[in-house]
Amino acid sequence: MGANNGKQYGSEGKGSSSISSDISSSTDHTPTKAPKNVATSEGLDSSTRTLSTPSPGLILPSKSTSLSSPALSSNGHDTNSSSSSSARAETVAVVHSQPGTHTRSRQSKSHHHALVDRLPDHALLQIFSHLPTNQLCRCARVCRRWYNLAWDPRLWGTVRLTGELLHADRAIRVLTHRLCQDTPNVCLTLETVVVNGCKRLTDRGLHVVAQCCPELRRLEVAGCYNISNEAVFEVVSRCPSLEHLNLSGCSKVTCISLTQEASLQLSPLHGQQISIHYLDMTDCFSLEDEGLRTIASHCPRLTHLYLRRCIRLTDEALRQLALHCPSIRELSLSDCRLVGDFGLREVARLEGCLRYLSVAHCTRITDVGVRYVARYCPRLRYLNARGCEGLTDHGLSHLARSCPRLKSLDVGKCPLVSDGGLEQLAMYCQGLRRVSLRACESLTGRGLKALAANCCELQLLNVQDCEVSPEALRFVRRHCRRCVIEHTNPAFY
Repeated sequence: MGANNGKQYGSEGKGSSSISSDISSSTDHTPTKAPKNVATSEGLDSSTRTLSTPSPGLILPSKSTSLSSPALSSNGHDTNSSSSSSARAETVAVVHSQPGTHTRSRQSKSHHHALVDRLPDHALLQIFSHLPTNQLCRCARVCRRWYNLAWDPRLWGTVRLTGELLHADRAIRVLTHRLCQDTPNVCLTLETVVVNGCKRLTDRGLHVVAQCCPELRRLEVAGCYNISNEAVFEVVSRCPSLEHLNLSGCSKVTCISLTQEASLQLSPLHGQQISIHYLDMTDCFSLEDEGLRTIASHCPRLTHLYLRRCIRLTDEALRQLALHCPSIRELSLSDCRLVGDFGLREVARLEGCLRYLSVAHCTRITDVGVRYVARYCPRLRYLNARGCEGLTDHGLSHLARSCPRLKSLDVGKCPLVSDGGLEQLAMYCQGLRRVSLRACESLTGRGLKALAANCCELQLLNVQDCEVSPEALRFVRRHCRRCVIEHTNPAFY
């Protein structure tokens, strides 16, 4: 690119410089001393406003992170480090001299011979489409042509930000402001926002998302423990197309509902329904029965619900869930230790829809609860009952006879499961592919041989901490050649 091209780019480059700095984060707690003409991302907003011509040398990553692509390497700039999907080191920006200097002249010559200039726009767009958000912003600072291509709306259907030290609120605000330039106040192209692990994200950042992204379909804020109910309510109220919501680790969130203002605007026929299909509330420790009842009544379209380690939930919450959300296909209640057989009886009311069920470490569950599920959910494909010490061969027998399409089963640490239960599984569930029997103390080689002889599609068998002979393991390997055997028997190799 020549000097004239760079001169035209000056005004647009200011916003791009600020954006690239705002989405950069640092995991290195040792501050880096910058040279006289270098400014770190903390002070970049003020320093880069004096720039007239951003260039490929404007961003100098530290040792752990750099943007490495065929486009940049052909320019002749330093691209020794491999590309990273997230900015794990703090971005450093060099304040270049004003246009017309000797340095600028040499740079123009370099650009004149750059091979990347020969690539058509559609080829560069294809390359840019594979870059993460932080690196796409860096590309926007190379030259005017790259600036225009990097901000093509087709590249901004998804925004992904990572980093514990990232100023997520500011990054979201700057990005949405730039994406709203063509369509004032709204980002019509942005459908996915992923800010997992950004611990500095607060309700302010989600308020910006709610106001600027009406077409949002997927939001992931896992591990952002500063998020509260208020921000979540606003997002689900202002983003009617939202289908996928990951709130795992957001310990302040206690329920999901529409704001009062949004509720008043809905007609009685529409009700107060939210279109979410996928909801992950793993490690939301404050979630209680009343909160889950509110979620169930507002989200009747749920198909995937994960409530791992929501330790305050009881059987009563599951009754409300089955009543309002009849389409649930996947349900995880792992480590919900207050859930028992009565809760599984309510889950069984989901009947033919349920495919995936995890009740690992729910110590109150016995054969009675498993029998309910087996009887009314014949299409069950996956069951995780690890650590349910009340489960015996009788429960496995009912499961095997009623759920012949079972593909994956985990009954590890169930000391009452023995060879008799495995023989029933081998007889009726011959499509089994993954079986975990870890620390099942009552097992011997007889049950494993029956399983291997009948379940030829077996791909994974976990028998760690089981008293199983090497001969039985060799029998499994001989009959199930594709099976990976996880064991702790030193005599088997």
